[in-house]
Amino acid sequence: MVRRVVSHRLEFEPAAIYQYPEHLRPSLEGLPALPGVYIFHGESETMPLYIGKSVNLRSRVMSHFRTADEAKMLRQARHVTWITTAGDLGALLLEAQMIKVQQPLFNKRLRKNRQLCSLHISQHKPSVVFAKEVDFSHTPNLFGLYASRRAALERLQTIADEERLCLGLLGLESLGKNRACFRASLGRCAGACCGREPLEDHHQRLMDALERVRVMCWPWQGAVGVVEEGVSQTQIHVINNWFYLGSVSDLAEARHLTSTPKGFDSDGYKILCKPVLSGKYPIVPLY
Repeated sequence: MVRRVVSHRLEFEPAAIYQYPEHLRPSLEGLPALPGVYIFHGESETMPLYIGKSVNLRSRVMSHFRTADEAKMLRQARHVTWITTAGDLGALLLEAQMIKVQQPLFNKRLRKNRQLCSLHISQHKPSVVFAKEVDFSHTPNLFGLYASRRAALERLQTIADEERLCLGLLGLESLGKNRACFRASLGRCAGACCGREPLEDHHQRLMDALERVRVMCWPWQGAVGVVEEGVSQTQIHVINNWFYLGSVSDLAEARHLTSTPKGFDSDGYKILCKPVLSGKYPIVPLY
């Protein structure tokens, strides 16, 4: 026990409970300084404790052993395994896929969101649409990816406040015929509702604000292979409609990985959209 003086009285603190997990040391032999995904396994053979990724597996895994906050997970762990990838893109894709399938106990992110929705603009009016009802991979004029209808409407409200837009014209509140909204009298609406500004100007400000979060449609007719070259290997990541379908080392194998699930994978979209559309990686059509 450790004694300390606080306000002229003694208090006792329990000794630190963290101990270096010596029982895991044998499974760390051969851990490479390469990109990939690592898995902390517990007693269960089907549900891992934790899945992570890194551009340097050895450095990242060893960092867990220096973190007292992770003592609970380390005490439950029985061994560590890993899968190397060509680079960071492959590691990100594999990590996301494995977490969704295996649902590790200590991972709190990359869980499937069944309420995923977006703002859709049609005839100058926004509405909330859900990924379970609309094909987000091929629907134009979608803006933002939100965990709930409430989150989407809150974002629309924020844009209205920032751009002095009319809540009535946005469908967020009722609007009397030929009458200005209440916000217009406060100067918080530029007056498109009462003819003070053209409706086109109102709509343009809305679209300019939303453009930063436009959801990009899948730009190919079918599946493609995204080629990632690494120090120790080259991988072809097979992607269709922003879904990650797997990674192979041979183009002939890639053509067999084209079966695509229904729905929309927001994590795959967030991981892939920018690097794939930037031209950073060679793209091979598989259709």
